[in-house]
Amino acid sequence: MTQYLLRLCCIVTMLVIFTHSTNAQVDTIPVLPRTDTIPVNVDTVLRIINLNPYFSLHVDSSLNYNLDINKDSSRYFWYLKNAPVGLRIDKDNGLISFKAEKAYFLSGRLKYDQEYRVQLGVQNLNLPTERVDTFFTVVFYNTEIVVSRLKPSVSSTLLIDEGDTLSFKVQCDNGSFPVESITTLVNVPLKNYTAINKCNEQFNWAIPYDFVKETDSGKVRIFTISFIGVDKFYNRDTALVKIIVRDALNYPFRLQEYNKIINDVEIYTLQLKFTFKELDKKVRSTKNTRSTFDLASGTTALSGAVLATQTSESAKNLGKVMPSVGVTLVPVKEAVSPVKTYEQNSAALVRTNIKRLDYVVQDNALSGERDPDILTKINKIRSELKQIQVQLIDIPMIDSGGMTKEQLDEYFNNPKVNKKYKLSKN
Repeated sequence: MTQYLLRLCCIVTMLVIFTHSTNAQVDTIPVLPRTDTIPVNVDTVLRIINLNPYFSLHVDSSLNYNLDINKDSSRYFWYLKNAPVGLRIDKDNGLISFKAEKAYFLSGRLKYDQEYRVQLGVQNLNLPTERVDTFFTVVFYNTEIVVSRLKPSVSSTLLIDEGDTLSFKVQCDNGSFPVESITTLVNVPLKNYTAINKCNEQFNWAIPYDFVKETDSGKVRIFTISFIGVDKFYNRDTALVKIIVRDALNYPFRLQEYNKIINDVEIYTLQLKFTFKELDKKVRSTKNTRSTFDLASGTTALSGAVLATQTSESAKNLGKVMPSVGVTLVPVKEAVSPVKTYEQNSAALVRTNIKRLDYVVQDNALSGERDPDILTKINKIRSELKQIQVQLIDIPMIDSGGMTKEQLDEYFNNPKVNKKYKLSKN
C-alpha cells in the first residue's frame, strides 16, 4: 500500500513539472508584425474585354452590342474595316449597331449564309502605338424557304428549222435548298436527244429532215419540253420550252439528187451524140452517092453536047445518045440512093435536143454551196429531160460504141458538121 502511494505521488509530480515546462515555451515565442511581401502586377496592356467573335443575325433583326476595354474609353477611338452594308460602330463608346433590312438581301448587297469577316480596331488618341486590331464574323440567315428555280438559256418559245441542232443549257437559281435532280419530259416521241439530269447540263437534239410531216398544218410542228427540278425535300419547279420546227429543205439529199440528174443528162447526151453521129454518117453517105450520080449525069450530057458538034458522023451519033444516058441515070440514082429525109430530119432533131440539154444544164447550175433554188432547178432539168425523151421516143438510142466523151464532143463540134446543120440565109 505504501509503495502504491509513492508511485502515485511521483506520477502527479511529473505531470506538474511537464505542464509548467510547456507553458513556459509558448510564452517565449515572439509575435511578428504582418507584412505583404508578394508583388502585385498592374494591367497596362490595352485589351477588349467583351469581344464576341461570332454574330448570327436573322433577317429584319437588330444588333446593339457595346464593346468595352480595360482602360478609360474616353481617350480611345473605335473603327471598323471591311464592314458589310448597314453595320456601324460608335467611334466614342464602341457601340456596334446593325439593322438587317430585307431590302439589302433583295437587292443583292447582302447574301444569306455567307460569313462576313469584319476588321475591328481601337486606337489611343494620344499614343499612336497603343492600339488593338482584331476581327469578328457576321452571318445572316433566313427562316423563309425560297424555292429553287430552273432557268433555260433560251426563251420560252424557240423557232428552228429542220436539219439544225437544238442545243441549250438549263441553269438553276438555287434558293434555300439546291436542285438535286432534273427530269426531262417531251410530249412527242424524239430520237437520239440528250436529256438533262442536273443543273448546267446541255440539251442536244439533231432535228431530222423528215420531222415535219405533210399532214402538219403550216409546214410546222410544235411540241413542248418540260424540265422538272426537285430538291431534297421534293419541292418542285417546272420550266417549259415551246419548240416550233419549220419544214426545211434536205440539202444534202437534194444535192445527191441534183448530181444524179446531171449524171443522167450527161449519159443521155452521150447516147444522143453517138446516135447523131450514126444518123449523120448515113445522110453523108447517101449525099455522096447522089452527088456521084449527079456528076455522072451532068458529065454525060456535056459530053453528048460536045460530040454533037464534031464533024464525024459516028461522033455525032454518039453525041445524040449521051444525053439519054444522063437522063437514064436519074431514076437509077433514086433507086440506088434515095434521099434520106427521115435520117436527116432525125439527125437535125437530135442535134437540136442535145443543144437544148446543154443549155438547160448550164442555166440551172448551182449558184453556191447551199443554193436555195436547188429543188426548182432539179425539177426544171428533170422536166426537160422527160420531154426530150418523149420527143425522141421513136429514134432508137445507140450506145457510144466505145467512143469517149471527148471524141464524141470533137465530132459534134466539128466546124464541117456545124456548117451542115447551120441555118442558112437563103
